[in-house]
Amino acid sequence: MRRRSFAFGVAATAAAVAVPASAQQRLKVVASFSILGDMVREIGGDRVELTTLVGPDQDAHTYQPTPSDARALAAARVLVVNGLGFEGWIDRLARAAPFAGTRVVASAGVATIAGAAAGHGHGHGHAHGGGEESLSTRKTQAAPKAAPDPHCWQDVANGARYARNIAQALVAADAANAAHYRQRADAYDRRLTELDAWVRAQIGTVPAAKRKVITGHDAFGYFARAYGVAFRAPVGISTENEPSARDVAALIRQIRSEGIKALFIENMSNPKLVEQIARDAGGVVGPALHVDALSKPGGPADTYERMFRHNVPALVAGMLRN
Repeated sequence: MRRRSFAFGVAATAAAVAVPASAQQRLKVVASFSILGDMVREIGGDRVELTTLVGPDQDAHTYQPTPSDARALAAARVLVVNGLGFEGWIDRLARAAPFAGTRVVASAGVATIAGAAAGHGHGHGHAHGGGEESLSTRKTQAAPKAAPDPHCWQDVANGARYARNIAQALVAADAANAAHYRQRADAYDRRLTELDAWVRAQIGTVPAAKRKVITGHDAFGYFARAYGVAFRAPVGISTENEPSARDVAALIRQIRSEGIKALFIENMSNPKLVEQIARDAGGVVGPALHVDALSKPGGPADTYERMFRHNVPALVAGMLRN
């Protein structure tokens, strides 16, 4: 436990007196990144004091925690993480804080898919589960066991599972407000059920043969499985990976042979590689997709629900060009 000076203690006491009792009693929750933060906000409402570590338009794959993150985590009672290796830095941060509360793995209970099966199948491991592997290497070596793809939230049904896990954790940590959390979670679940049906209807407007998309990295494996769209990407499931020249050339040949025109970049990634592939393969780069991070408040994808409302029409318009 940190030692505090007497002066700091007096200041903290004075500040506490000035804060309304209702604000003091709010459940302190830390969410690892913006999508989880939005889910906590939807379920917790004004009964939680939320800190989101990796904010809008930031990349959780490559994030470097700050001292303020450690302070927020040390004071929190609940930590909500995605799990599956998505936040490779979270264990170090929790030890350094230190964090003594309850950790909630939002993806618990989701039927995962292997990272290599999530997109173009180039055998990329996650940032914390393996490095880049070239096509030529795979001809002479057995492929390593693929890490699970952590991007489970790209299937809205999985997002609903996340929300239920979060709601259960809030209820357990703050029983006095259990009815509040359950009511908001039920309302959120109904909206997500409607959202899932809307996504299926929108994708259904695209002929099956045209449902092919190129994205910056393999973040859409669960979307592909749930909604019947084939995704290809030059980078693996982590934005920390770098594709080999052989992989990029193979992808360009595939784009040309299959006539794929729909290419997209993500809001938190470098667009140069996808733009280069589009030029070389004759594709068209569509609007930026929000995949691992929401947009800033007021942007086109500043909530989990609005993320799908933004991404899906863009994907549909791109696929119809194929």
